[in-house]
Amino acid sequence: MILVLRALGVGDLAAGVPAIRAARAAFPGRTLALAAPTWLTPLIDLVGGVDRVVPANGLDEPLPDLGGIEVAVNLHGSGPQSHRLLRAAEPAKLWAFASPAAGHHDGPIWAEEDHEVHRWCRLLRHYGVPADPSDLALRVPDADVPRGVTVVHPGAKSPSRRWPTARYAAVARELTAAGHRVVVTGSGGEREIATEVATRAGLGPEAVARTSLGELAGLVAHARLLISGDTGIAHLATAYRTPSVVLFGPMSPARWGPPPERAYHRAIWHGTRSEPGDRPGPVHPALLAVRVEEVLEAAGEVERHAAAA
Repeated sequence: MILVLRALGVGDLAAGVPAIRAARAAFPGRTLALAAPTWLTPLIDLVGGVDRVVPANGLDEPLPDLGGIEVAVNLHGSGPQSHRLLRAAEPAKLWAFASPAAGHHDGPIWAEEDHEVHRWCRLLRHYGVPADPSDLALRVPDADVPRGVTVVHPGAKSPSRRWPTARYAAVARELTAAGHRVVVTGSGGEREIATEVATRAGLGPEAVARTSLGELAGLVAHARLLISGDTGIAHLATAYRTPSVVLFGPMSPARWGPPPERAYHRAIWHGTRSEPGDRPGPVHPALLAVRVEEVLEAAGEVERHAAAA
């Protein structure tokens, strides 16, 4: 068995897809188990090649007794806690970044400035496994969802990464006036934010989409355009090559943004240095610097590039 650890969220899983596929290709005859939150299973199914999902919600609880792990691959973090979690599963080998605190000296040196996708590909390449950072596509789910809509997603895990709802509403209102069919999405905990944006934009309650994770992936896959902050749904747009405008605050798009060579994705950032993205507090100043007009202009640009592609 090959065990891969990626016990994080939607965007983290999507960013880890090239490395997960590289591990799959390196061990074609073995069972590939992915330790991740079980609620991500509908999305994991779209990655392909994962034979088993091992429940893992963060690093505080030990993994179930799996036995017979040939290689454990740490695609979760720099250690030491994630290294120790995998060591406790008693793999024959551990592939991970060097972590003296965890007693692991075999891996490459962690580089904080790495893009998240390239980081894990670099780890696999250190162990002699080819990994293609452009291998980001997900399978399109068979979901009954509206097609050709423009998705506005105002939520994010941290308040510091949430552009003001009034500005999202202004964008949604202008896009609607320009002929877009706008839907507003959000997790269960973001329902109030999504409803506020829809209401301020003059949209009816039917504009607030209620989707499962698989349906959300299908919605983005068939969407005309996505407007969102630096959060998981932006990575779905990357996976499905859906035109997108992504607004960054604490974190630089050089670390978490869409592939810069794709003109139909646009990252907007007015920051000067990357900071932790999940700290509590007010909206980050770099995000507050993003103007409504700037987002609308970028939306037009990515659509023109998509049409010309």
